[in-house]
Amino acid sequence: MEKLVQHIKSQVSISAETMKIVQSRFTEKHYKKKEYLLRFGGSSTEVFFVSTGCVRTYITGFNGVEHNVVFSVENWWAGDLQGFIHKAPATYSIQALENTTVLSISQENWTFLVNEFPAFLAYSRILFRNSVIALESRIAQHLSFTAKERYQYFLNHYPNLIQRIAQKHIASYLGITPEFLSMLRNQKME
Repeated sequence: MEKLVQHIKSQVSISAETMKIVQSRFTEKHYKKKEYLLRFGGSSTEVFFVSTGCVRTYITGFNGVEHNVVFSVENWWAGDLQGFIHKAPATYSIQALENTTVLSISQENWTFLVNEFPAFLAYSRILFRNSVIALESRIAQHLSFTAKERYQYFLNHYPNLIQRIAQKHIASYLGITPEFLSMLRNQKME
């Protein structure tokens, strides 16, 4: 819970009393490697703050190919936002890539905290703003960067993920094949 407390405090000013109430609305959950936090079409009733480990959020295309959208590691959030907000079936699947501990919060508890505590509302706005900015950046990269530039950006911005995530998942995230990623890695070493 301490990581969540620190994360919230790094974004907003919040009283100790309010923080205790916020903490009481979260539940700690543990997932083994390859276990699902959420499956496509499932009930997206909670979002997850990653305490330890790594998860991937992905969508499966019409042809059955998985497309990784985001990796969430310590101090990052994971969830199917559309399903969470609209109480709709999940568009994405979320799977643990390592043994993972998360703090989950239900839509009802999130709504309660947002409605009752201005500091948590401010925190929520910051999270959503950052999420939109990250999504816009990712779209721009996919539309305007070459595969090599996307790989270099990934290396520069997420160097610790290279050792934690399988090559096939990184390739999927970059929109390339694992073989092409291997070729890019070999070029990098030369």
